[in-house]
Amino acid sequence: MLISQRPQAVLLLKDGTRFEGRAIGARGIAVGEICFNTGMTGYQEIFTDPSYTGQIMVMASPHIGNYGVKRPPGDPLRGEDEGPRVSIAGLVVKKFSEVTSRADSTGSLEGMLLEAGITGISDIDTRKLVRHIRDHGAQNAIIDSTGLDDEALQRRLAEAPDMAGLELASSVTAGEPYDAGDPDSPYRVALLDFGIKLNTVRCLIERDCLVRIFPMTSTLGEMMDWRPDGFLLGNGPGDPAAMPGPVKLVAEVVATGLPVFGICMGHQLLAQSQGVPTMKMHHGHRGINHPVRNGITGRDEVTSQNHGFVVDRQKAEAHPGMEITHLHLNDGSVAGIRLKDRPVFSVQHHPEAGPGPLDSQYLFDDFVAYMRQALETAGKKAPLRTTQNH
Repeated sequence: MLISQRPQAVLLLKDGTRFEGRAIGARGIAVGEICFNTGMTGYQEIFTDPSYTGQIMVMASPHIGNYGVKRPPGDPLRGEDEGPRVSIAGLVVKKFSEVTSRADSTGSLEGMLLEAGITGISDIDTRKLVRHIRDHGAQNAIIDSTGLDDEALQRRLAEAPDMAGLELASSVTAGEPYDAGDPDSPYRVALLDFGIKLNTVRCLIERDCLVRIFPMTSTLGEMMDWRPDGFLLGNGPGDPAAMPGPVKLVAEVVATGLPVFGICMGHQLLAQSQGVPTMKMHHGHRGINHPVRNGITGRDEVTSQNHGFVVDRQKAEAHPGMEITHLHLNDGSVAGIRLKDRPVFSVQHHPEAGPGPLDSQYLFDDFVAYMRQALETAGKKAPLRTTQNH
């Protein structure tokens, strides 16, 4: 089927802005907060990132789908999915390619969208749309390829909840604990799952870590019974201010004195656990080309980012036990913090990339170094584990 033969679709924003285009993916209706990603590659990783739950994704790059998707059967860590399913609520692109040109692709993007039941729209002016979102801010939107009139679409939009105050992590967290990595690895990491990306797990495994992924509903006792050497607080969707239970749990994790590393949602929950609030951003940071300054080393890093909430910079600067370690160079927002009296740190961006540059992967090395130091201080020297240990 050629794109010119696809049925008509409509994109309607809450403020009344309207676009007409062609339907892609499953025929139907998609509602969510509209956002845009500036990455020129890595669309499969973006669409399967659990942090995008509840959001309609606009791709700023004009050609999407041209290299297909890579989803080999069996071990999901070998493919390019970053979560167990397609997470976006809907998709908006300029040019949608039904022809795939990568030798090791296992299928088309259209097939992935159809299998997941994701509704999308193509052949619209995405540059105009991205500028509108940038100027007027994030807002709810609806994609329709069923032929409803605008009045009916506006009614559906009026019923959709705003992202501010919306708790979504519970819809993507693990159902029960599970392990990844070599049981004989010298380091054990308890990963608190708010919607973790698989590449975070890959990065830990590559650094000789056995990872146990715990649901966000886990208790500190359940995690400590596994005898971890450190905690990783993962990424996830929704408003961290709507998560008082996880904030309390993160405060308990910090109080253990073990090394803690937070990423994105984990970064925001860490700040909240120390009394520093988060705020909704005007339109968020999403892409694989965001510049960040490391205030400790003085070096600049190109980073992968995906967040619509941010840590309050004034409150973080005023906190006596907290230090801001990284700043976003475009708007000066907080991109990293650490606690002064213990091995606890976090970043707003995604050091695991997937997709994106690898400039920030040293943070995983820093986390492992903290665990090694803690073990040596305890006189354990990172002993090899055996399957009998757990």
